[in-house]
Amino acid sequence: MGGRFGELLLILIIALLLFGPNKLPSLAKALGEALREFKKAANPDSQEAPKPATPAVTSLPSETQTAEKKNG
Repeated sequence: MGGRFGELLLILIIALLLFGPNKLPSLAKALGEALREFKKAANPDSQEAPKPATPAVTSLPSETQTAEKKNG
């Protein structure tokens, strides 16, 4: 486990030297977005279409018919 941390640290230092501190955050963001898109494409079953919101019922039909009979 300790060897892997050293390798990762070495890769990060080399990336910092190659791209500079200003470019590194945008590269990390692009890499994260690419990984997210890849995961979405790899698992199409986990993507469910959002269910449409059902409108709130303000009154039941039987209540409106009763009110119409009383007024009419």
